[in-house]
Amino acid sequence: MNREELTHTSRCLGREMHIMVYGQGGVPFLAFPTQDSMCRNYEDFGMIHHLADYLEGNRIQLFVVDTVDRDSWSARGRDNESRAALQEQYFHYIVDEVVPLIRARNPQTPAVTGFSMGADHAVITFMRRPDLFRGVIALSGVYDADYFFDGWMNPTLYDNSPERFLANMPEDHPWIRMYNERKIILCCGRGAWEEDGVRTLENLNGIFRRKGIEAWCDFWGPDVCHDWPWWFRQMRYFLPYIINE
Repeated sequence: MNREELTHTSRCLGREMHIMVYGQGGVPFLAFPTQDSMCRNYEDFGMIHHLADYLEGNRIQLFVVDTVDRDSWSARGRDNESRAALQEQYFHYIVDEVVPLIRARNPQTPAVTGFSMGADHAVITFMRRPDLFRGVIALSGVYDADYFFDGWMNPTLYDNSPERFLANMPEDHPWIRMYNERKIILCCGRGAWEEDGVRTLENLNGIFRRKGIEAWCDFWGPDVCHDWPWWFRQMRYFLPYIINE
């Protein structure tokens, strides 16, 4: 399997960032790690092993990015304005720097995915820029920015809060038509450590229905917890839907 690490200095963030690339063909996936993690997260926790047949068969290619979560979403107690501003810079790093890099290496339209906090990033990125992606698989996210900012909000954080901006999106907004031309999959279990994921996914599911957005919001059973073994199974379950197998 092709495996390489890319290192570059981000102009949006002003810091060195890394991207792990796995595979060399197929549908490219922009992949976000779990909270506070970096680009080796999928490899360290076994996701690369569990998707080896997809990667070695050139059915998918993964581009796993670094995060800045420790200084943004996870930095409770620090100045909220700067935390929100850093998340906005990170969003622009992803869409203005990482997506063009992916497109330069793979001509197919990418999808986006993530687990836990990575699911939040995946949904934020896809819902703000559906023109860049074929679809999204988001597993066990918590899509309420209030959860991380204790109820604080400003316009920058609003733009990174899917529950907020989707609820207020006009029903004739052109993004809604584009959402419905893509494939949207959000999933969480009903087991341990998934309570906030269930709550926020139920909220998003209601917003999707009210806005006429055709998203697949899937709730797995009470034995399904917030952990890698279930994300292995869920990724293999949902991948064929995204890559049209």
